[in-house]
Amino acid sequence: MFDLNSLNPQQRQAVETLHGPVLILAGAGTGKTRVITCRVAQMIRKGISPAQILAVTFTNKAAREMKERVAELVPRDALKDADGRVLGPTVCTFHSLCVRILRQHIEKLGYKRNFVIYDESEQLGAIKKILSQISARGEKTDPKLVQSLISRVKNNGHKPPEGSDEGGRALAEHVLKRYDSALHACNAVDFDDLLLLGLRLFREHPEVLQACRDRYRYVMVDEYQDTNAAQFELVRLLTGEHRNLCVVGDDDQSIYGWRGAEIANLLDLEKHFPEVKIVKLEQNYRSTNVILRAANAVIKHNPRRRGKQLWSQKGDGALITLHAFETDEEEARTIVEEIEFQRMARNVPWGRQAILFRTNLQSRPFEMALRQAGVRYRLIGGQSYFDRREVRDFLAYLKTFVNPHDDISLLRIANVPARGLSDVTMERLLAASQERHCPVFAAMRHTDVQAGFAPRTRESLREFIALIEETRAPLQSEAPLSLSAWAERWLSRIGYLEDLRRGEKNRETADNRARNLKELVCDLDGAPPEPRGADRLSAFLEEITLDQEREEEEENAGDAVTLITMHSCKGLEFPHVYVVGLEDGLLPHSRSKLEGTLDEERRLFYVAITRAMHTLTVSHCLGRKKYGQVVACHPSPFLKELPEDLVEDASERSSAPVSAETGRNLFAAMKAAIRKG
Repeated sequence: MFDLNSLNPQQRQAVETLHGPVLILAGAGTGKTRVITCRVAQMIRKGISPAQILAVTFTNKAAREMKERVAELVPRDALKDADGRVLGPTVCTFHSLCVRILRQHIEKLGYKRNFVIYDESEQLGAIKKILSQISARGEKTDPKLVQSLISRVKNNGHKPPEGSDEGGRALAEHVLKRYDSALHACNAVDFDDLLLLGLRLFREHPEVLQACRDRYRYVMVDEYQDTNAAQFELVRLLTGEHRNLCVVGDDDQSIYGWRGAEIANLLDLEKHFPEVKIVKLEQNYRSTNVILRAANAVIKHNPRRRGKQLWSQKGDGALITLHAFETDEEEARTIVEEIEFQRMARNVPWGRQAILFRTNLQSRPFEMALRQAGVRYRLIGGQSYFDRREVRDFLAYLKTFVNPHDDISLLRIANVPARGLSDVTMERLLAASQERHCPVFAAMRHTDVQAGFAPRTRESLREFIALIEETRAPLQSEAPLSLSAWAERWLSRIGYLEDLRRGEKNRETADNRARNLKELVCDLDGAPPEPRGADRLSAFLEEITLDQEREEEEENAGDAVTLITMHSCKGLEFPHVYVVGLEDGLLPHSRSKLEGTLDEERRLFYVAITRAMHTLTVSHCLGRKKYGQVVACHPSPFLKELPEDLVEDASERSSAPVSAETGRNLFAAMKAAIRKG
């Protein structure tokens, strides 16, 4: 068990306040995760059943870390019930929580329990099909824009989102009805549906809500400032009876308004829970006081916020370095030189240094400069493992075997590898399915539909139907089944790996693709131990679909400089941080003035500043290359909000003389680094 005396007074107060509504206002780097896990452990220590505790996070990674930390703090015996069963607290994301509830009760809403969850590419596929049916000839509509609008409409409680133009809104609403209908026909839901269907269950079936309230008597929500309207309503309904709600968050780090997060959920908590107790965590364990004073000075310019002052016992530390560069290429080259100087002269590994920027486009000059200098780096937010073609194909096959009526997955793999089912054939089958109001697979099996095709195509259809049905059969049995061996058999039957290799001119690329697939096949046997293969496969697919983190590449990067956007860096920390491209139009972004989101852009700068532990370097360019031409830029107005006494101009620093002792130390460090290399 943990020792309460190891916590500071505010942390201890947060951990010991177990009943009623509590808001833990946790500033950046104030030990939030430790407080949450200690609070769970304290509940169990005080006799609250672990089975009655629900902790909701925003990412699977955060949920896993929290489970691991709770397991370290709580003895295993304390998690056992009277019958000796281990009953740990429920720690999951909002989406995972709703999946758990829907798997038990979704039949009340007219779905089957084996529903599938569409990921982004499958949603886009469904939207593209609908747009092709309703758009006038020659008219082009961006399906990603429609998808974004649909998501915003859903997350806004089916009300038009603020700031959207009337035409786009009308189109989204028109497509939405067809889209929902198409998904329902395939017994499929998307990410937003998970929350909305959970809410529908609670509202239309009070007995389901009551069962959840009885089970989850103590509810904690992490990153509360990132909740949207649907998530807030779920929490309000779950806790409205017992009111044992603890929310943890920081309004100063609310940077996801563009995807539906509502900062008002945190700022206006007293409207719904007037008796809420507020505990502020302001002692920072990450950064120096120079960095924290700069962050405090910037964020205080936001008028609507809950006041807090971060401070640290780490001392003042180095001043913030400010660079002004002629071009973005000079910025990249000089920052990379500084990174190498830190490594060679001060023994600072690449992995302890990070470059933060506002938009993904800004990474290109840095990637080029890093490659030219031979510096290893990892770009967070590059192509995901699960976005690769071979992985998408494999998952689409699995989804089809679980649910052949999943049109999006079926259409993706019908002719992969090529088996005589051309795009024209699939379009005709799609039209037939719409006429008969049935899924494509059901239309395929109609003898009158098959009769409309040429003999060779008919044969291809029958072979494909046989492949699906024969491969599915072992999944329906409760006999022991190795999913990896099962997958290897059908991959061999369709010749997928051979087809994959034939499609790549570069042998190394082909080998990498094949390796990706083989690793995924091996992962199948790590699926949860359900009796039927179909249930194990569903659980495997569910876990992959819900996991939006996609951390595989990032976790194995070793000693490498991190390139990351400001949005992606929240929750992370780095000893040495370079915040680059601080120009008006980039930060704050040009859109923010039109959309009235200047406060959120300032919070983004605040988040970037508070990632730094020891040193912080900020830079802007006087010109930036666009289409081969250098376009004039102006410094971000946020730079003026940094107190002058905390900032050191790089041009003045570089001209200052270095003492003989400092020179000797730097030279010795560089010699040691060269010998080590």
